Amino acid sequence: MKQFLFEYSDRESLDRQLIKIKQWCRSFMVSNILFTVYSSKLDKEKLDQICTNIKKIVPESSYVGATTNGNIINGDVSKSDTIISCTIFEYPSTKVRVLQYNLSQESEKNVTSALIKLTNEESWVKSVMILTTMRGMSMSEFSNDLSNLREDISVFGGGALSDDINNPEAYVFSSAGEITDHSVVFVLLGGKDFHSESIYITGWKPLGRELKITKAKDSVLYELDGKPAYETYYKYLNISNDDNFFHNTLEFPFLYNCNGISLLRAPTGSNPDGSLNMTSDMLENVNARIAYGDPWTILDTVRTEARNVMEFQPEVIHIFSCAARRTFWGSAQAGKETLPFQHFAPTSGFYTSGEFLRTNGMVNQHNVTLVIAAMREGDKNEFLTEDDFEFDDSQFTGQISMINRLATFIQASTEELEEANKKLALAYRHLEMTAISDGMTMLLNRTEIQNRISSAIKARLEKETEKDKPLGISLIMIDLDFFKKVNDRYGHKEGDHVLISLADMLKQYILINRPICSAGRWGGEEFMILLPECSRDEAVKIAEDIRERFSKLTFPHAEPQTMSLGVTEALSSDNPDTTCMRVDAALYNAKNNGRNRTEVL
Repeated sequence: MKQFLFEYSDRESLDRQLIKIKQWCRSFMVSNILFTVYSSKLDKEKLDQICTNIKKIVPESSYVGATTNGNIINGDVSKSDTIISCTIFEYPSTKVRVLQYNLSQESEKNVTSALIKLTNEESWVKSVMILTTMRGMSMSEFSNDLSNLREDISVFGGGALSDDINNPEAYVFSSAGEITDHSVVFVLLGGKDFHSESIYITGWKPLGRELKITKAKDSVLYELDGKPAYETYYKYLNISNDDNFFHNTLEFPFLYNCNGISLLRAPTGSNPDGSLNMTSDMLENVNARIAYGDPWTILDTVRTEARNVMEFQPEVIHIFSCAARRTFWGSAQAGKETLPFQHFAPTSGFYTSGEFLRTNGMVNQHNVTLVIAAMREGDKNEFLTEDDFEFDDSQFTGQISMINRLATFIQASTEELEEANKKLALAYRHLEMTAISDGMTMLLNRTEIQNRISSAIKARLEKETEKDKPLGISLIMIDLDFFKKVNDRYGHKEGDHVLISLADMLKQYILINRPICSAGRWGGEEFMILLPECSRDEAVKIAEDIRERFSKLTFPHAEPQTMSLGVTEALSSDNPDTTCMRVDAALYNAKNNGRNRTEVL
């Protein structure tokens, strides 16, 4: 595999480059020729002329292209508005096929179905490269449907854009179609000697607290934490809801978990109602955080991933990088994250409106992300050692230097705030539990268990009109037998130990057998258990089980103890007070009838 890279200046110089490529191909074994044309100018006439010249001088070739927000050549930002790469495949087994389809929200299913059918029939396909227009439509279904491609097929690519980020118009084109603003181009690559590997790099880190997506539909994000989504950008970043909203928010996407990985999602525009248009759907009841670029994190990730690419030993590297990354770095320093890959193989690409990559079987549409696609034909050759790896880790200057220091400050401040919030939440939880708990047994106190009984019975009574009908809410009241003797004979410390042991047993029993139940200390040695969704007969069995378990408990000094229990079930003619009075009467009967027993009323 060989690649020629050059910047377009005029028709005559293009023809000279094409003739040079044609002559080279005549001297060597060639199986396929693929031209890739990227231009940041929305100039159909110019693009059509380039395509015409390619077809005229190298008619056996295929070509694909897109308009862009800038181009990458030899690993760095191109100073030209148009670049052309020519990839020459040398192995006879390698195959290349270009497809182009009209793409809209309505046609998406037909497009992906056609691609899946074709690749299922053509077993040689190993990779699919995507160039697509995408502004004005959600790419979620498109990405999800592409996930149904054969598991062994890698998918990577980017969305077309223009030099003006705020301009929604963009073109894709190919030798299989025409220059259009509503199409997708697929490049199918494969064969037994073709190999590819693709990765993605973010480096954007979470900023501030988590926000819950409380309302979203399709690709429109309506609310975060119950408030219009736009307010998040205005409150925290002072970004206005105007024509520059897309440009101003591009560097501050949402960090969002989807398909098992962290994705960045950037809004493409804001609406009068405060909702945000996204390039992909976002699910409700999922947390998201605004993210910011951290230069050192980006470069550390690039360093790690570049070594992985080096081990693959590519012959060609293709880069799809979000326009936001170029805006973040500035054209003068954007090459810091892409130049390292040029060390391994000719590296070209463009700045996109969104990036595509298949990870863990799922095709995801990314934002503010760097996607690297490495390719080669045949087995690995001479291995590059780490000593050969070059990386520009010089100090940042200018705006990036300031961003780096601010990023460090923001991260440290955020971590300190999160730690303080955790401590505050724990303290609040402790105060909340103290307010409703009995200080010694840590069961619910009498006020809380009474409130829960009242709430449960009143809620059921609102739905039941039939007189004297059981409500399926039962109470068990417990009193320890002759407990005063324990305190008199062994002291209050041992008496407290008996009460605490009973409380621990009740908590463990409820946790395992009846998690929806509540247990509280009614007063002294009396306890109350509320059993929602429980009939009287079921409650009797539970009461007897508790009585037997308690009789088997042992204590350091006191002998085994017993208890008396009363059981009742609330009726539709009851209120909370009459139900509590009846279970108290049932307990009284148990004590009068010999203790260590359960009575029912």
